[in-house]
Amino acid sequence: MTDRGPDPHVALIVEDDPEVRELAAALLEETELDVVEVASAEAALAYLKDRGGEVAMIFADIRLAGPMDGIGLAKAACTLWPTIRIVLTSGVAGDRLGELPDCVAFMPKPWRGLDVLVEAEKAVQQPQPPVA
Repeated sequence: MTDRGPDPHVALIVEDDPEVRELAAALLEETELDVVEVASAEAALAYLKDRGGEVAMIFADIRLAGPMDGIGLAKAACTLWPTIRIVLTSGVAGDRLGELPDCVAFMPKPWRGLDVLVEAEKAVQQPQPPVA
């Protein structure tokens, strides 16, 4: 094991619907990841700015309240924190799917719990290599 500092251990849930956010949190709390919930892309970026090295996975809706949506968040995260696994979800993404960055995994709503857990496992077991 190399000395890269502590391994990422946080799942950051970005969802403006409190019920969906709580459902995702309850599911991801069953993994070895710590769960942090925020309601907007702006709040997610603020968290990442302070603690991005701790985040293993971002689980976000494409449609979010506020000036930035999930695609904008994903583009920023792919650039600034390229080792984080990013999963975007939507029930109405439609023609926006072509805008998804290559670094993003897409999961349609309603998502299945097992699929979310598989993505969390990938975030823990198969992290992206650190950027030199």
